[in-house]
Amino acid sequence: MPADAAAVARALALAGRFAAGAGLDSAAATSLAIIVEEWVANIVEHGEARPGALIVMRLSLEGVAVRLAVSDAGRPFDPRSATFDGPNPERGGGVGLALIADLCRLVSYARRRGRNQLVLELPLAPRG
Repeated sequence: MPADAAAVARALALAGRFAAGAGLDSAAATSLAIIVEEWVANIVEHGEARPGALIVMRLSLEGVAVRLAVSDAGRPFDPRSATFDGPNPERGGGVGLALIADLCRLVSYARRRGRNQLVLELPLAPRG
């Protein structure tokens, strides 16, 4: 998907279709939507990708987790080195990375061929 103002809506639609098709419960679907929305919004707002750059997002069900793989051509950003100093009251927001870190685990990050490549896993509650 293009890294433009409509990217978040496109990514959320994809996540919603995935959640429905994978049979995720409402809590897992909501968590996935938060993760996708926050990560893609950060790419669009802070990634400084060149016009026409694409965000590639893959979702898969891996045992008891949803795996989210995202690749973007924005500036290098390794979330492992990000710090959270609290919300930013001047512009709003500022809690996205903290939300993501609370909801899922970072599997890997790499910078390859001018692209950020991130893999996150959202653990799913055991089905009873």
